[in-house]
Amino acid sequence: MADGYYRARAKDDFSRARTREVLTEILSFLTQEDTELLPLDDVRKILKPRAEVYRGMKTVPLKLIVGSEGRYRDFNKNFLPRKGSLRHRWESIDQAHHQSVILPPIMLYEIGGVYFVRDGNHRVSVARTQGVEFIDAEVTALGSDIPLSRRATRRDIKRALINFEKEQFYKETGIDRLRKDCCIEFTETGRYDDIREHIEVHKYYVNLHRQGEISYQEGMLSWCDHVYRPIVEIIRKERILSRFPGRTESDLYVWIVRRWDELKNRYGQGISMQSAAEDFSAKHGRGLLRIAWDVLKAFFRRIFRSR
Repeated sequence: MADGYYRARAKDDFSRARTREVLTEILSFLTQEDTELLPLDDVRKILKPRAEVYRGMKTVPLKLIVGSEGRYRDFNKNFLPRKGSLRHRWESIDQAHHQSVILPPIMLYEIGGVYFVRDGNHRVSVARTQGVEFIDAEVTALGSDIPLSRRATRRDIKRALINFEKEQFYKETGIDRLRKDCCIEFTETGRYDDIREHIEVHKYYVNLHRQGEISYQEGMLSWCDHVYRPIVEIIRKERILSRFPGRTESDLYVWIVRRWDELKNRYGQGISMQSAAEDFSAKHGRGLLRIAWDVLKAFFRRIFRSR
């Protein structure tokens, strides 16, 4: 009799959780809020953690568990179940919760102050649904200098890393103080390393025509004045940025330099930077109709996303 009562209660709990998930998804269409649970693999690719360190048993706040290693498509960011096929396993754990059965600890990865489920997604989902605040877990830490918010999306994490790279670059070079009009902003990670390489190459070629070697700072300022800013002026003059929504002049600078190198290798040294910029814009830029079409496609992908 008691088992039947708890089974029925667990069935009701799962149905309510599924209803809440559906309502959350409908609301997200109106608010454009991201409801996705963070995939650990994506976060690894962005942050590239240095090492794994086993931290042992910890009591972890459930609100700091923001993603999953393998089941991120099965639950939303609040760990509400997204699929009816999760019912059997979910209800068995919920029934155990109501009967005060002690379950083994879950396994988590910690990175940047938040946690990702390694094993125990259903237990986290049930605990969150039942209003539990803490859970016992075996924790393995992934080394990273980037602090993460529990509300962070993939875009937020990427932005946090870019900001960290920018801060390190500005601290190392002082370019923001020495050339206030040489503003370098990126929308992709790893680009500040490209800039360091460009400065070193420019410094090398400048030194070929000097008796004494110039300093890194001198080479950097020369690169800014004679390489970076002239290309930015081309970008502005030709209004190339308008064909690349969401990007920056610095993004385009890196891409145009790469295109220039490709064209020189193919056609010889006579290719101008202006020609390279125009070629890149024509091949990869988007007009207004293409931009509108891409927006529509993104909208319909969101509506008809497979569940």
